[in-house]
Amino acid sequence: MTPIVPFVSEAGADERQSWRAALPAALEGIAEVKPFEDLSERERAEARVAIVANPDPAKVAALGNLVWVQSLWAGVERLTAELPADGPLIVRLTDPQMAETMSEAVLAWTLYLHRDMPRYTRQQRQKIWQEHELKLPGERTVGVLGLGNLGSAAALRLKANGFNVIGWSRSEKKLDGIEDFHGPAGLQSVLEQSDILVLLMPLTDDTRGMIGRKELQSCKTGAALINFARGPILDTKALIGALDNGPLDHAVLDVFDEEPLPRSSPLWQHEKVTVLPHISAPTITSTASKIVAENIGRYFETGAVPESVDRKRGY
Repeated sequence: MTPIVPFVSEAGADERQSWRAALPAALEGIAEVKPFEDLSERERAEARVAIVANPDPAKVAALGNLVWVQSLWAGVERLTAELPADGPLIVRLTDPQMAETMSEAVLAWTLYLHRDMPRYTRQQRQKIWQEHELKLPGERTVGVLGLGNLGSAAALRLKANGFNVIGWSRSEKKLDGIEDFHGPAGLQSVLEQSDILVLLMPLTDDTRGMIGRKELQSCKTGAALINFARGPILDTKALIGALDNGPLDHAVLDVFDEEPLPRSSPLWQHEKVTVLPHISAPTITSTASKIVAENIGRYFETGAVPESVDRKRGY
């Protein structure tokens, strides 16, 4: 008998529809994927694994015999916060394509800052024709905070494009050609050295509010910041202060405390802020579906659950 795998999601309608088309095709012959709303009581009780994307925790709780859930997102902070500690194991999506996509975005927006695009945009508005000296990539130090799968890929891609790259992580990491820092003292060193600072750490109890006024005031005069991690890692009020009064010159923000970013937010109109609608590394449905199918197929064949999230660490 083909097992039933619930799909539980409160994501946007377009995203849900995309997954509802891709997942059944990828899991054909392995399992039948059914939206939570279409499950019978018996199917809810028999489900051992579910696929989730921004799920309602009450719906996950209604699947009382789950062993694990496969997230379709790399970020799992909402799941770790809302699912009980003794609930199902949480498996985050680890897709090499996502790391590639993120590293591309980090390189693109680092080049945007490196080539002074914000300054030239301001000059265009003011009808100013003025050239500025161009530095070589090797003359720019880019600090990457968070050297997990996404951060490591981004750091190596920046290095391959000639930038002087340094990194920070919670514990010591080794990346070829990249100076690694870790711990509080290491964070301070990266802040002080970076011309461009890239945030790519996961949101956990330890990283929530991690980049606040003290940290921003430790940055170099004229430094720029890219936040492709999670909004609550960065203190928005402190950021605006650092942009208005120094030392920061510009911020590229793809993630926010509240999404979509409210129309009332001062970030929309701030001349030193570039606002992006959380597009730095969207999940690629085709590649992610194959990985999900491999994980679930292996589970039904051998009983092996993929590596799950450490609930204490939050990732």
